[in-house]
Amino acid sequence: MSAPKPDLPLLDAVSQDLFLGDALEVRQPRNGYRAGTDAVLLAATLAPELVGEGPVLDVGSGVGVVGLCVAARCPSANVVLLEREPALAAFARHNVDHNALAMRVSVVEADIARATGALESAGIASETFAFVLANPPYHEEGRSTAAGNHLRAASHQMPPDALDIWARFMNRMAAPGGRAAMIHKTEALPRILSAFEGRFGGISVLPVHARADEPAIRVIVTGIKGSRAPIAILPSLVLHGPDQAFLPEIEAVFRHGAALPSKFGG
Repeated sequence: MSAPKPDLPLLDAVSQDLFLGDALEVRQPRNGYRAGTDAVLLAATLAPELVGEGPVLDVGSGVGVVGLCVAARCPSANVVLLEREPALAAFARHNVDHNALAMRVSVVEADIARATGALESAGIASETFAFVLANPPYHEEGRSTAAGNHLRAASHQMPPDALDIWARFMNRMAAPGGRAAMIHKTEALPRILSAFEGRFGGISVLPVHARADEPAIRVIVTGIKGSRAPIAILPSLVLHGPDQAFLPEIEAVFRHGAALPSKFGG
C-alpha cells in the first residue's frame, strides 16, 4: 500500500506550474510567493557531475522549487528542504511526493534562527552539507508595503539584519570546503558580501541581466567554506536576446534542465 499523499492547506487559489520543461509539476499559492526564474537559475549553478550524491540543503525552500530542480537534474543528489512557514512546508511535502522524489528529498519545518531542535529531530547535523542554497525574501521590512496576509508578507519581506542570520546558518550547515550560493536583487550585493565575509572565501559574483544593454537585475553570490581565495566577478549572464526570447543556453536551462555553462559557475 502506498503512503498517503500530504494534505495541502486550504487556500482560495492554488496554481499548478511546470518547471524544467515538464520534468517537474509544482503546486504553489497563486497569490503568495511565486517561485520562478530565480529558483531555476540558482539550482542550475549545480551541475550533476559537481553534485554527485550531494547532500544539498535548500534554506528557506518555500514550496521547494530550488531543491526539487536540483533533485530532478542531479539524479543521485540527496536534498533537504528547510522551510519555516507551515503552509509552504505542506506544499513542499506535496510537491516532493507528487514528483516521486521522496526517496531523495525530505522536508524539515524550522526557523533558521531556532532550528536546532527540528534538525536534531530529523537527524541532521551541522557541517554536513556539500551544497547550501538560498533564495531569501528580497524586500526589507519597512522599505516596502507589506503584503495583505501573513504568508505572503513572510515570503517577501525580512528584517534588515536577516541576511547575516541567513549567512550564519548557511555557514553552520555547510561542510568544510562546502559551497554556499545565494540569489538576490543586485542592490543587496554589499549586504551579501558583508554577511559572507569571514564565513566563506573564494567568493564569485554572477550578475544576471534581463538583456545585454540593461543593468543587472539579480546577482548569484557563491562562496566556499574555509577558502582563502580572492573574490571573482564572473562574466554577466544575459537571459534574453534582441527578439525577447531566451538565449539558447538559457532556454536549455529552463526547458531542458541544463546546468549553467561553466563560465557562469555551473
